[in-house]
Amino acid sequence: MNLKIVIHPRFHLKPLVLILLALMGIAFIIAMLRYANGIGAVSNLNNSYPWAFWISFDLFTGVAISSGGFLMAGAVYIFELKQFKPLLRPSILTAFLGYIMVVVALLVDLGHPERIWYMMIHMNPTSVLLEIGICVMTYLTVLAIEFAPIVFEGLKWQKFAHFIHRFIMPFVILGVVLSTLHQSSLGSLLLIQPAKLYPLWWSPILPILFFISALSIGLSMIIFESSLSSRYFHRGLEIHLLEKLAKAIVVILGIYALVKFGELLIAGDMKYLFTSGWMSVLFLAEIIIGVVIPMILFSFKRIRQNANGLLIGAITVLVGMILNRFDVSWFGVQHPDPITYMPTFMSAVHYIPSLPEVLVSVGIFSAGILAFGLAAKYLPVFEAEEHPGTES
Repeated sequence: MNLKIVIHPRFHLKPLVLILLALMGIAFIIAMLRYANGIGAVSNLNNSYPWAFWISFDLFTGVAISSGGFLMAGAVYIFELKQFKPLLRPSILTAFLGYIMVVVALLVDLGHPERIWYMMIHMNPTSVLLEIGICVMTYLTVLAIEFAPIVFEGLKWQKFAHFIHRFIMPFVILGVVLSTLHQSSLGSLLLIQPAKLYPLWWSPILPILFFISALSIGLSMIIFESSLSSRYFHRGLEIHLLEKLAKAIVVILGIYALVKFGELLIAGDMKYLFTSGWMSVLFLAEIIIGVVIPMILFSFKRIRQNANGLLIGAITVLVGMILNRFDVSWFGVQHPDPITYMPTFMSAVHYIPSLPEVLVSVGIFSAGILAFGLAAKYLPVFEAEEHPGTES
């Protein structure tokens, strides 16, 4: 009698997934400690630095890099640029996950997650934060509706998917309006501190600058996400579409530079460009990295039609513009001297993010990467590539 021994393969996870899960677990433990013992138990934030790493990275950066969703939705549904449809679903997914990560980060930063809805009953109608909160909350709902057909198609619930598609246009329009409002309102949030934010960054047109820069960040994030997903998931890269986005980025960055330096000239603040020490270094770094270099790179057709060239150009935009968000919300803000209590950029008060602060953001970001990977694997996120001259 022959006995066959069947050995089933052990359940195993890829090293990257294990690392992401470990980082998420560490962030969860830190968040629980924060809720149990207060923000001082895990953070170096204080009365002089109430806004720092979490707000700069999780809020100002997180909202900006999620702007590709409304750009692609507006392009495909409102302007009927059907050629960009292959980029729509990944952009919606990126935006949806990005806004979820922003909300989760704010729950850790603010504390009392069960009270997140209190702003609706204890509201300050004169606060820009109220407008931002309502817009983010509403737009997250819109993104959930826009993403729902992808989930339904993955579950083979075609009738539900078709039903939402029939009524998607009003939600797309609402999403574009809401995104325009809160992308610019993040700049409005800083208008209250003309005496605290360094003149190289403070401007009465900060809302306009925030919106213009968000457009370049959103398009760059689409290129960045498409490039990495094509490598990781072994799928084709829509270079003919990404090339058009790269050309648009050149125009947007040119407008941004014209508006920014025009405002500095009119306000008489050009004198600070090379005379402000580290402030000059930070400002010139964000302009050179986030504006000048990508404009030069994307001005060459051979770079726009090269996968590595597109990725490098997108990364430079993201690095430069993320530095801008850190500058306007953290590095370029004056803080009171502990002796005189007068605002100064050379304050003896110093702030360095604690390791738990950084690990919380890394864990939330890891959750977003894992969620994107799972969605891309099990849901129809990527459609068939569209070639030039075809419509979907």
